[in-house]
Amino acid sequence: MAENARKLANGLTRIGFETDPSRYKHWKLSVDGDVATLAMDVDENGGLFEGYQLKLNSYDLGVDIELADALQRLRFEHPDVKVILLRSGKPRVFCAGANIRMLAGSTHADKVNFCKFTNETRNGIEDSSENSGQKTICVVTGSCAGGGYELALAADHIILVDDGSSAVSLPELPLLAVLPGTGGLTRVTDKRKVRRDHADVFCTTEEGVKGKRAVDWRLVDEVVAAPKLEEIVGNRAREFAATSDRPSGVSGIVLTPLKKTWSGDTCEYQSVTVAIDRAARIATITLRGPDLPPPASTDEMQKLGADFWPLRLARELDDAILDIRTNEGDIAVIVFKSEGDPAQVLAYDAFLAANQSNWLAREIRHYWKRVLKRVDLTSRSLVAIIEPGSCFAGTLAEIAFACDRSYMLIGQLNGGNRPPAAIALSEANFGAYPMPNGISRLESRFLDDSASLDAAKAKVGEMLDAEEAEKLGLVTFAYDDIDWDDEIRIFLEERASFSPDGLTGLEANLRFGGPETMESKIFARLTAWQNWIFQRPNAVGEEGALRRYGTGQKAVFDTRRV
Repeated sequence: MAENARKLANGLTRIGFETDPSRYKHWKLSVDGDVATLAMDVDENGGLFEGYQLKLNSYDLGVDIELADALQRLRFEHPDVKVILLRSGKPRVFCAGANIRMLAGSTHADKVNFCKFTNETRNGIEDSSENSGQKTICVVTGSCAGGGYELALAADHIILVDDGSSAVSLPELPLLAVLPGTGGLTRVTDKRKVRRDHADVFCTTEEGVKGKRAVDWRLVDEVVAAPKLEEIVGNRAREFAATSDRPSGVSGIVLTPLKKTWSGDTCEYQSVTVAIDRAARIATITLRGPDLPPPASTDEMQKLGADFWPLRLARELDDAILDIRTNEGDIAVIVFKSEGDPAQVLAYDAFLAANQSNWLAREIRHYWKRVLKRVDLTSRSLVAIIEPGSCFAGTLAEIAFACDRSYMLIGQLNGGNRPPAAIALSEANFGAYPMPNGISRLESRFLDDSASLDAAKAKVGEMLDAEEAEKLGLVTFAYDDIDWDDEIRIFLEERASFSPDGLTGLEANLRFGGPETMESKIFARLTAWQNWIFQRPNAVGEEGALRRYGTGQKAVFDTRRV
């Protein structure tokens, strides 16, 4: 069993998402000036679970956990890296895609979570290019199939060696009776602008496309003869580096291991607590605001490194969400609470906004954007409970806006002495953290209602009590202490009683109103179809393609179209 998976006393396996380069089994990371090389060299015996081998650079969740970690470290620990070369460490194969034996033996939930995490990682590659000036060049040598080509598609530039055998392919439909699970279909059409008829041929041809046709059809950017490959790769790296706005000669910060401790069903981080109530099927995530005001300068922020409050909190929340998604499948509702001074949260927002020209401040805001998207895409009911002593302000208010519902207490509860609940907005709530649909959570909330959005903007920096927040549409309900406990209890009990499948469909549809983007298509339209296909007997039945792949037996299909 891989290092990221550990057996618990109850016989279950808990998957962790923390690693570092010294523990990598599947990737080799090297840095040479402003160019980093990420070489995929998968240990075929290093699968996350037993029962399959990761042959031909095929991958499972453990391989992608390492990739996500490497990409994150390149953003924070190597700010002077301007170009990433994505390559294979094995001869004659770039990547065979997701491991078929792993998929065939996985539960449906594990398949979906695997695809979701790999999607988020590949979207992160594109986000780094668009917003952080860190470009990616994929050098394809050998077979590049399925999820391997989907990984290449996330890059800015694809170079294919012209050696008569290297090819790119998306063979999921003819071989496995499923669809590419990591955005392949969408990126082929929306990103690379491949013609529909060419895409149809490409996605139904097992052997894929190579050479000049791959360029003509826009599947890759250039093909290069093997003797000239390294020269061309070096030239392209220099060209892309010259266009980057990342700093030169700047030291990064070390992403030190998270400090977290499990005690029973409670996990304590430095700024986050996760409490699991298995009987009620509820996970409560409590976020703690900063203890100190923001530093006086970016130099002081750099010295704090991974302990700088916004970065520490983002990393802890990211880890907590991934843990619940992957290891707590029976949880129906995630309850978000917060503790702290909302004015201090606003002060940190102002500090980051004032220092956006600093590379680290920029990366922290982009990381928060990705974490908040991770919350958006989590298939649990989400609710924010805003009580006295809460600090849902600015960036942390985005958590409440990401929720399906929010409840805010009017006044005090049972004679408490904490300050009454307040919610506060900052400029970060109006564009710094777009959702997968490309607009802010408040814009998504107030679709075609510019008056409500403008009314909210006019309140930036003010401490808004429950009644004002409800009037502005910033919370779902405001209740006094007479109704508070009963209303919260009824909501939680009702939510846990509904069909989880129905709730997933309902919430996923309601969360992403407004524009459709390539990202929202990948997570909505494509994921919905893949979710359905992954449960059909033509794919996963005893005689289905996933089950029979590699056995020499042909799949038996129910030929009726649905």
